[in-house]
Amino acid sequence: MTRQDDFKELMALWQAKVDEGEDPIRILVEYAVQKIMELEFTEFLGAESGERTGTRRGYRNGYRPRTLTTRVGKLELLVPRDREGRFSPELFQRYQRSEKGFVLALMEMYVQGVSTRRVKKITEQLCGIEVSSSQVSKLSSNLDEHIKAWRSRRIEHEYRYLIVDAMFEKVRHGAEVLSDAVLVVTGIRDDGYRQHLGVWMGNTESEATWSDVFSDLKDRGLRGVRYVVSDKHKGIEAAIARHFQGAIWNRCQVHFKRNVCSRVRRQDQEWAASLIRDITDAPTIDKARKLQRKAAEGFSERYPDVARMVDEEGEEMLAVYALPPGHRRRMRSTNMLERWFEEIRRRTKVIRIFPNRASCIRLVGTHCIEANEEWLGRRYLNMEREEVERELEKIFDSASEGAPVPSAPSEAAVVEM
Repeated sequence: MTRQDDFKELMALWQAKVDEGEDPIRILVEYAVQKIMELEFTEFLGAESGERTGTRRGYRNGYRPRTLTTRVGKLELLVPRDREGRFSPELFQRYQRSEKGFVLALMEMYVQGVSTRRVKKITEQLCGIEVSSSQVSKLSSNLDEHIKAWRSRRIEHEYRYLIVDAMFEKVRHGAEVLSDAVLVVTGIRDDGYRQHLGVWMGNTESEATWSDVFSDLKDRGLRGVRYVVSDKHKGIEAAIARHFQGAIWNRCQVHFKRNVCSRVRRQDQEWAASLIRDITDAPTIDKARKLQRKAAEGFSERYPDVARMVDEEGEEMLAVYALPPGHRRRMRSTNMLERWFEEIRRRTKVIRIFPNRASCIRLVGTHCIEANEEWLGRRYLNMEREEVERELEKIFDSASEGAPVPSAPSEAAVVEM
């Protein structure tokens, strides 16, 4: 379309909307944003509509409606779609977090008892729009329904690996403020993509609490779990053994190192950390076991209790050697989930005390959903399924015949990519 055609189209649209009594400035912005998305989509595909070219990277597949709230009002847009669902306009990528953060801020102000007048003033200053208490209530209700649907959704994929951890947040219970556990389970699908499977809350990290979490996941269709990594909390460990019988459990190597360092004097902590790091960085299970024995001997003179811990419990952090070498670094600890928790804490520390559990689940759940959307754009692990399946089946077949599943496999059982 030429510039003259664009101008004629815009003038016709302008006249029609003005005759209907709509804001002409909003019309201009809406038209410009739509055109920018169309141009970005054409560049993304590498071809115009119907154009035949060897550089084409996909095909058009209609549109999906999307509303964007701006200072000039709501823009009703049509976002182009490609067949593989890979296209995401840069405009929405930039505004996605701020939109959700804005909605959450409104909800938090509302549940904390901020007056309608103050909510109106803040939203007008930040976004140029008015929001009433009834609108905030509706937004809160809509988001709660969205979070509830996500937390109860059917799990369709098989998840080979699970990362299990919890964080604690202060929540008001009547006249008391208590520290509640926020429980999160992240899974690695059989196609290598990671996803948060849900968020739950409990009084503690007890076996009963984690059993409720795992029962919920299994009721929703969780299957195919072969490996779980967590810290050595008795509640988690017992619940994993109960609900994922035969699965390999690995004690988080980073937590193990912290536990060791907490038992030695400050001036010896770097030395202690280096001994554990030598074990966890070993290229093979046999080498790791040799270094484990060496570390136990190194601790024996000054720290006999630590030496016993390394000797008796060190095997728990070596189960990761059952996985392909390319998977071990990311699956040997709960660091991925810990780093994500840090991002959540940057937001929750502003709130300080949640008025109730629903408010906490709303915030954490929203960021779980957002993370899941972002993670679908990049594969987390390269899952050579047939080879991994073949090697892991050897371990689980032996378990079904009565032999225990090893916490750390022999060198012969290690999967090679």
